[in-house]
Amino acid sequence: MVSGLTISERQRSMAVLIVLAVIGLVMAAAGANRADPMQAHGFLVLLFSLGVLCFVLNGYFEPEPSATRLTSYYDDPSKAGIVIAMLWAVFGMFIGDWVAWLLAFPDMTFDAAWSSFGRLRPAHTTGVIFGFGGNALIATSFHVMQRTSRARLPDQFSPWFVLIGYNLFCLLAVSGYFLGITQSKEYAEPEWYADIWLVIVWVTYLVLYLRTLARRKEPHIYVANWYYLAFILVVAILHVVNNLAVPASFAGAKSYSLFSGVQDAMTQWWYGHNAVAFFLTAGFLGMMYYYLPKRAGRPIYSYRMSIIGFWGITFFYMWAGSHHLHYTALPQWVQTLGMTFSVMLLVPSWIAAANALLTLNGAWDKVRDDATLRFMMMAAIFYGLSTFEGSFMAIRSVNALSHYTDWTIGHVHAGAMGWVALITFGSIYAVVPWLWKRERMYSPVLVEAHFWLALAGTLIYVFAMWNSGIIQGLMWRTYNDSGTLTYSFLDSMVAMHPYYVARAIGGLLFLIGAIVGCYNIWMTIRRPSGASALTDDALLPANLQPAE
Repeated sequence: MVSGLTISERQRSMAVLIVLAVIGLVMAAAGANRADPMQAHGFLVLLFSLGVLCFVLNGYFEPEPSATRLTSYYDDPSKAGIVIAMLWAVFGMFIGDWVAWLLAFPDMTFDAAWSSFGRLRPAHTTGVIFGFGGNALIATSFHVMQRTSRARLPDQFSPWFVLIGYNLFCLLAVSGYFLGITQSKEYAEPEWYADIWLVIVWVTYLVLYLRTLARRKEPHIYVANWYYLAFILVVAILHVVNNLAVPASFAGAKSYSLFSGVQDAMTQWWYGHNAVAFFLTAGFLGMMYYYLPKRAGRPIYSYRMSIIGFWGITFFYMWAGSHHLHYTALPQWVQTLGMTFSVMLLVPSWIAAANALLTLNGAWDKVRDDATLRFMMMAAIFYGLSTFEGSFMAIRSVNALSHYTDWTIGHVHAGAMGWVALITFGSIYAVVPWLWKRERMYSPVLVEAHFWLALAGTLIYVFAMWNSGIIQGLMWRTYNDSGTLTYSFLDSMVAMHPYYVARAIGGLLFLIGAIVGCYNIWMTIRRPSGASALTDDALLPANLQPAE
């Protein structure tokens, strides 16, 4: 890591880390004066900065990299990002399965505030969405951008700043939840100082991406880069607007949102649904449009479809967030607008799913034999199913039954487990042998086992929540002859118990699969590079092959 940096980049790294350590010290001191939980975060920033600084100092006097480095791609940040993503996956999924068992058996916890559902649940969502998904997106975007642009990253410092800085944000977020530090905004819980830090990191990420594209030797910008760039740019806008807040004190963690009432709700779900759109959809479509055709050895079925799908998703998604607020104080016309665009979203979404599956024409024998490609194929199927379900659930009359029930939980996890996680695992299994120059994964049998564990866990989880949610919705709206509710809320909770147990079992299978994947990746990395090892450049299909 450090040996790949020039002396000036090592000095820049040390300067940034010293400044960050000072900021952490100031935060700790300010929090101590007020007995504020920001004190703990100050010490976290301080220790994190000093730890990385010691690592840089340890390698400071190593020889500078030779000029020949500029003739090859810079993949060290991608390698680190993939390893970190898998660690976050195990952590986030473990917390998620604990929460699932907790809902079935409420005594399966500790008599401590940090282990309550309200603190564990955001630790789970942040761990899997931002820890696992975010690191995978950053790592693969660095890899894809260089190959499709035929340009090396412009420097070695910026990608490490993005990767390490982003993980500092994730640590601040998750540790904050255990401490009780939260804005109470869905997918945007971290407080103001963590939000500011993420803006700095994210702007660096955007500039790095644009600098690399500006240096490209390939005149065409491949569609995967369009999706990655939309993910980076729109997430920055969403994050800034939704997290506009006034700190109660610069010496404390608490802040107050700039918005209130129904405006706050609309801003939150404009952010929340577009976080799904551009973090959990656009970024992973970029991943799919690169790794699926490469693994299949086939060109994209229709490049025109990929572009039409991109612009359809980019435009339609922006207007769909208000479908989260049906039957609320939000004006009816805004609800209808969100519902209409949500239904329209089915077209570009299915274009992307169909394009992926049609790309596999002529390669179905590989899908049968290659579990890595099967991960990606199944992800495309789940993407199509989840987007249909999302458009269907956005219809006001359907939403009357589904909203506030476990059906929504099932829908979210069909997308998160079936689409996001499966395409990520497939892409990681494809890229790990290429990055570490191995002939293949350590154990194809373990890849196969992981696939079936992940698929079984997803199906059990989703079907349990579909049944649970529909039963909930029906019980809550059933009236007796006297016009009163037939079932109490407690009756519906009792009816849910077997489905909650099934959900926890499905989550456990998925977690075991992730642990199997971690072991397989670690053993692949540890293996010596074989003489017949292939790089991903040698596997490019025709429409991605760099020009001579």
